Amino acid sequence: MKDSMIRMNLRINGYSRTILIHPHDTLLDTLRQQLFLTGTKKGCDQASCGSCTVWIDDVPVLSCITPTARCRGKNVETIEGISSGENLHPVQKNLVKKGGLQCGFCTPGIVMTAIPLLKEKPGASREDIKEEISGNLCRCTGYKKIVDALESAGEEMQK
Repeated sequence: MKDSMIRMNLRINGYSRTILIHPHDTLLDTLRQQLFLTGTKKGCDQASCGSCTVWIDDVPVLSCITPTARCRGKNVETIEGISSGENLHPVQKNLVKKGGLQCGFCTPGIVMTAIPLLKEKPGASREDIKEEISGNLCRCTGYKKIVDALESAGEEMQK
């Protein structure tokens, strides 16, 4: 028997969108393939790398294992919703300024993981930051510059 399509409203980055999904569709695939929000990356597709991190009701989740159908009535925020125009969020700005990105593939997931920590705890220690981003795999930077950038962003967010 074929899966029947589900019609649902999805609130994404502050906008309401009506979409058709299959019951087994992941939020990651819906974002990338239906809504063309490609900032959220498909890394491992096994909840191991953190590249697909988005927020559901302000909580970071791995969109590669989150069924889209579970997002009904929830607010979904992707990397595209973080900055407005050229005004980067302090986390984004400091990642650029401190060289905390190279290929950029892990960057959206790191941003989406770090912002909630730094909002809750702007003076987060390096150890707090390392612990929080421990689920985000980066193959290029070695993390030092990422942690430096996030530490600077936290300091900026305290002002």
